[in-house]
Amino acid sequence: MGKGDTTKQAVLEEAAELASLVGLGGLTIGTLAAATKLSKSGLYAHFASKEALQVEVLQHARERFADVVLRPALATPRGEPRLRTFFEAWLAWQSRGYSGGCIFVDAASEFDDQEGPVRDELVRAERDRQESVGLIVGTAVAEGHFRDDVDPEQFAYELEGIVLAHHQAGRLLRDPRAGERALRAFDRLLDACRPVARTA
Repeated sequence: MGKGDTTKQAVLEEAAELASLVGLGGLTIGTLAAATKLSKSGLYAHFASKEALQVEVLQHARERFADVVLRPALATPRGEPRLRTFFEAWLAWQSRGYSGGCIFVDAASEFDDQEGPVRDELVRAERDRQESVGLIVGTAVAEGHFRDDVDPEQFAYELEGIVLAHHQAGRLLRDPRAGERALRAFDRLLDACRPVARTA
């Protein structure tokens, strides 16, 4: 990675942190220049427009999510242990990934009705994450941890519901038991998917 690429990655990390605090819509070349103490002209050399900056920030955050959530999970044993690692890392990401919380959750509420490249990038990130969960659930089925009739897409849908509830409880309500409640809901979801124990 050249010096220019290294600089751009550092700027993108600062931009993602800023976006978590002011919202992706509030992220502009001007606000980023003020935060990084770089010139607007220097930033325009990296990002052609506000929209291009926002898209690249989301792409950067997706790669960081993969580094801190997905890749560590894939390094753990297949099936339910991998799923638990993924879920716990996802909760940690929401709490500590960026100072302002999960950039994807915040941006989704800003851009869900705004057609264009930013919304398209958010949709890609969401679908990629759901697909990753589905594939991990598939390994749980293959390992015999879950029943054969478990629907990976439904599981991913319900897991996302738990994560969004955790974000709301932790960030908005400041519920100190948000993590505990999320883990309890996750355990119930796992219990619903496990094979029924046969009685003698």
